Amino acid sequence: MQISNDQVKIGVLAILIAIASSVASVAAYSYFEQKNYWSAQDANYAKYAKYYDAIFSDRAQGVFRSTVPTNFIKAAALTTPAVVNIKCGNGFDFPGSLFDPNAKTSSGSGVIISPDGYIVTNHHVVEDAGDLEVTLNDKRKYAAQLVGIDPSTDLALLKITAQNLPALVMGNSDSLQIGEWVLAVGNPFELNSTVTAGIVSAKARNINILEEASSIESFIQTDAAVNPGNSGGALVNSNGELVGITSAIITYSGQYEGYSFAVPVNLVQKVIKDIKEYGAVQRGFLGISIDEINDQIAKEQGLNSTEGVYIRSVSKGGASDEAGLLPGDIIMELNSTEIRTVPEFQELVGRLRPGNQIRLGFLRNGQRQQVYVTLRNRSNTTGSITSKADKVLQRLGIELKNLSPAQSKKVPAGVVVVSIKQMSIISATNMEPGFIITKINNTKVGDVDDVMEILENASGKVVLEGVYEGYDGSYFYTFRL
Repeated sequence: MQISNDQVKIGVLAILIAIASSVASVAAYSYFEQKNYWSAQDANYAKYAKYYDAIFSDRAQGVFRSTVPTNFIKAAALTTPAVVNIKCGNGFDFPGSLFDPNAKTSSGSGVIISPDGYIVTNHHVVEDAGDLEVTLNDKRKYAAQLVGIDPSTDLALLKITAQNLPALVMGNSDSLQIGEWVLAVGNPFELNSTVTAGIVSAKARNINILEEASSIESFIQTDAAVNPGNSGGALVNSNGELVGITSAIITYSGQYEGYSFAVPVNLVQKVIKDIKEYGAVQRGFLGISIDEINDQIAKEQGLNSTEGVYIRSVSKGGASDEAGLLPGDIIMELNSTEIRTVPEFQELVGRLRPGNQIRLGFLRNGQRQQVYVTLRNRSNTTGSITSKADKVLQRLGIELKNLSPAQSKKVPAGVVVVSIKQMSIISATNMEPGFIITKINNTKVGDVDDVMEILENASGKVVLEGVYEGYDGSYFYTFRL
């Protein structure tokens, strides 16, 4: 069979068309793949750049990658040397609500945050602990000193005497996105340097696990496997940067059941900085009680959504009261950040200190307004609070404030009990919030400083005398220190 010239031409043309189509398809795929990759990459770089450019000067735009890992080898290699095992006596470690009260020793995890030996972990890992022993990833062991604690965020800071230690770089938990890959690194079941992977499944999650009256629960929720022994370990992004401290799980079996929770690193940084500088966390208080906005509140306020924070009550003489906020106001913005939920709002306030002035945008009767509020401390002043005074208040389980001008007209001198922690020394006396302490062991008190001075030096039996507004007569509460 003979092939004509026309047939040859047609065949060659068909082959050329096929080749051209293939080249065009590959080029188009490469173009759109590159466009899609860079659009996601640039968006994340914009969020992270300001936090990391100064640290990673060799990381040029277009090279940075945070949420699209091909593997976790680099992140694991950066993280595992900086995660330690912590052993302590007379304590417990269980990331959740169950523990063995009869355990003589316990173990958990910690994260080296500076080459000179500072280590962050959970408060519940070292709570009531005796000796603390830290074992590094390379098996070196050190005795550790407890620098300070903050039960309200379940964090603690330790120190070992060592130099040139591998330390994790702090990331930016605000830039974490739901769906982003993260690693949990710790020592579950005494299995040292265990790495698990998952995604961020929620942010600003409150699981009502902390018992402090002023606790902050704004956890990062992930599905990275976390078990007993992981508490205090590292949650890192795909670059190996610390974005959280693993703290809790929700469980019915006592083991991991799908979700774990971590304290966001932006809050961690503030807590450990305060502990290093002051020996105690400097918490800023607004003097309000708040609630989430439900459907009923939204309908009553004429809102189109349930975003924001509802002010249930305002403490007389507190920061918000003096700034003019009222019960029923709805906080929508803190400085330049839109507020959606209570945990999110509490975390943002928790990063600030007494004396910091903030701008709150709020709704009142459907009208958008704003006000400037200066945060106060536990004593309703703007100064820093000492470690010793903070420990006294934490031990007793109370928050105090000085009398407001209106209260001073009715009671010559005294201090108001703002809140009482459940299962604390004071709660056992059946005292109620609002009690005005006028005398301690028959010594008159004029302000919070007087109360602190007396309690710091008290031992044995302590008698608090005082009154309740609107009730006749004096009331007495007794406890022992």
